[in-house]
Amino acid sequence: MQGVFLDTDTLNPDEMDFAALEALMPWTFHPLTRPEERVARLQDAQVVITNKVVLDAAILKACPSLKLICICATGTNNVDLEAARERGITVCNVSGYARASVAQHTLTLMLSLATRWHQYDRDVKAGAWSRAAQFCLLNHPIMELAGKTLGLIGHGDLGREVARLAEALGMQVLVAESFQRHGGQSGRVTLAELLPQADVLSLHCPLTTQTDKLVNASFIAQMKPGAFLINTARGGLIDEPALADALRSGHLGGAGLDVLSSEPPPADHPLLAEDIPNLIITPHNAWGTRECRQRLLNGVVENIRQWQAGSAINVVNASP
Repeated sequence: MQGVFLDTDTLNPDEMDFAALEALMPWTFHPLTRPEERVARLQDAQVVITNKVVLDAAILKACPSLKLICICATGTNNVDLEAARERGITVCNVSGYARASVAQHTLTLMLSLATRWHQYDRDVKAGAWSRAAQFCLLNHPIMELAGKTLGLIGHGDLGREVARLAEALGMQVLVAESFQRHGGQSGRVTLAELLPQADVLSLHCPLTTQTDKLVNASFIAQMKPGAFLINTARGGLIDEPALADALRSGHLGGAGLDVLSSEPPPADHPLLAEDIPNLIITPHNAWGTRECRQRLLNGVVENIRQWQAGSAINVVNASP
């Protein structure tokens, strides 16, 4: 049994403990893998671990020895699940590992937009406070989150933890109906009900054909004027030029993003323009605490152990 990890650098491996993984089988570790390198690196492998390296139908067909794909993440959009199922390849992901880290980051973005600390920090360092006629600066509007409404799209591990933290701040939480279920969903509201009420809207749903560019111009037009948008899920959930327009026009009061549709983004990405007000972008590192990354790696190890024992867990491409 041979294993290949295609992109270990996504975990910042110098900070990680790989001993449990290495004990499972012989491994070849690659810091990064370019598209043209995938087939050669997987030719003799039965087990592959990938975080962001795309494994599409053509790659799976060209690598007949593959038996198990371990996604070193929760999202499954980088692997053709149906093609893997047809070829008898088990695909497993890891969920729950990022609960504390991503929820903490989500709350940080929310608080940053509400307090405008990033703008005040910039002003202080530029000398505005030193030149002020009074003891404080109040040139950027500050919002109390207590008493405000948080709208959640996605209510899995991450969404529920964000809700718990928001309620501790005194916020009311509304949860949108799931895209994966139909009929009445107790305790949830439709998007038509949620969008006009939410002072802050936070995205925690997967990127699927249903949710691709979910937050488009029409969606944003239904949002409460002055609302904040938070996205720590997937960049493709947002029509990014439409978001830029909504921030420039003032219809939205701010946005905090940890993900973009292209990562790393090109220098001319529409949301990297300098004239967009109250926009905070962090480089897809909401999950990046050492504790979180080790939990993720430990989850991959457990997935492989259970698969080796004939009782695979966290399978995301099981037969319907």
